[in-house]
Amino acid sequence: MSFFDDASLAFLPSGGAGKDGKAYSIKPTDGSGDFTFSRGSNLAATRVGPTGLIEKGRENLLLQSNQFDTTWSKTLSSVIGNQSGYNGSNDAWKMISGASGTYSIVSQNYSGSGVHTLSLYAKAAEWNYIALFINGSAGASKGAIFDLTTGELTNTIFGSPISYSSNSIGDGWWRLSVTLTGTITGANIYLCEVGTSHTSNNNDGSSGIYIQDAQLEIGLAATDYIESGATTGKAGLLEDEPRFDYSGGATCPSLLLEPSRSNVLPYSEYFSASDWINNGVTITDNAAISPEGKTNAALLTGVSGGFGIVKFSTWTATNKVASCFAKSGTGNIFKIANVSAANRYVLFDLSDGTISEESTGWTGSIEDFGNGWYRCTAISNNETGTFSLGTTAASDSVYIYGAQLEAGSYPTSYIPNHSGTGSVTRGLDVISKDLTSVINNNQMTMFVDVKSLTSITTIIAADGFGDLRWYHQAGNRFRFYKIDDADWLTNSFVVNDGDKIALTLTDTQAKLFVNGAQVGTTFTLTTSFQNFSNLNYNVGSSKNEWNQLLFFSTPLSDADCITLTT
Repeated sequence: MSFFDDASLAFLPSGGAGKDGKAYSIKPTDGSGDFTFSRGSNLAATRVGPTGLIEKGRENLLLQSNQFDTTWSKTLSSVIGNQSGYNGSNDAWKMISGASGTYSIVSQNYSGSGVHTLSLYAKAAEWNYIALFINGSAGASKGAIFDLTTGELTNTIFGSPISYSSNSIGDGWWRLSVTLTGTITGANIYLCEVGTSHTSNNNDGSSGIYIQDAQLEIGLAATDYIESGATTGKAGLLEDEPRFDYSGGATCPSLLLEPSRSNVLPYSEYFSASDWINNGVTITDNAAISPEGKTNAALLTGVSGGFGIVKFSTWTATNKVASCFAKSGTGNIFKIANVSAANRYVLFDLSDGTISEESTGWTGSIEDFGNGWYRCTAISNNETGTFSLGTTAASDSVYIYGAQLEAGSYPTSYIPNHSGTGSVTRGLDVISKDLTSVINNNQMTMFVDVKSLTSITTIIAADGFGDLRWYHQAGNRFRFYKIDDADWLTNSFVVNDGDKIALTLTDTQAKLFVNGAQVGTTFTLTTSFQNFSNLNYNVGSSKNEWNQLLFFSTPLSDADCITLTT
């Protein structure tokens, strides 16, 4: 027998896809089996993509990012389109100086704060220099001037940006970027006559440079260009996109469903920020390729005279799950600690991915993320104090990326926080489906192949007279309940990661099968279901990953349920 052929609805993350608030079923194929998915309105969620790298949501915050004759303001400058571009198109623009004056600027207003990166493709024409500025309030503007014949930085203006970069694209084109933090009021492109100043003393109305594809984004590194128009451009993992996760080197993904969590650590990747208190370390930003494949990991190096840490006074009894990605440098031991509570800590050995030591009341875990990177997690014993990351020996160094401090009893996927104040919250994952198109009576079999289940979970399939509820309770116990019978459908049982579960319902009976055997007794229903109307899967305070979900409108036999769950 082919269970797939007999299923009324089949959802397999390995064969499906999702976007725009939908998780597509692979059966039926006409869209009637697709699940509605929602999480929130921001880009705070991440997943491990098919390349094994962390994937974030990305946004180009500039409008009309390659239409410089629209929302862009021109000061003593003009632009001409239809120029030969870096990518073989005619989408480049020539930026030309005014006939007089000292500044030639193309600019766009934007209001924000925190870490931002401005990037642009540029090529020399009559003049060879360009300045990229990110404007700030109260004279806090910062920028960098680049030589378009060599790609070299020739000057930084009004203070030092966090970082800058220039990458040759070929045919004289460069992708340039500058990164800073603080309050931001806009992005400016300056046409420069010389490499020492953003002013131009010999504006002539004809000299210029070529520009294309501007991008302003949150984060320490420029990412692949995203075209924008009347609204900002978005790419990567979007707000209400289901997360098909490839963690652990999986070749087939699972559907990742998590509760709402907040990362209360500002500047979760920028460890040179003044919010992080430097205690005996040097920090080198953008020193290595991180687990997301970008050069935005920091190098933490202890100094002679004792081990070094960076710390942040945020640890509370509520926010007790701390995590950070780490990789060996000259040292192998990485430390997550609360330096205010009798120096509680967990030590991680980055040479072999093991826990070296746990202080009293603390537990640690370590997960391999490839390329020498590990995600290190320490769970505290409801203490308050100062969160810290560090080494354990003088002059040792480790690479770090993506610090997180969250409430709960286990870590969830990384939530980037590039703001200078406050926390960033990832919304609750919710998946739902109107079942009337696939289950047309009051009988069915529902099959779930789980990759992992954590804490408390509720699945609700509602009918006209009562609810069928699945509870995953503390201690990994899984139970089924029908409201108008006022009793559990089966005895509770312990469910483990990787279990296969089938629930069969007829007019008068409910049976549960787990891993090739019936669990508990056959339960007689006081009242039968009256046509299943919908399924709402609200993960609540839990973390779940699905490998497969099947619905059968005709109940399977006991023998088939045993085979299906084996």
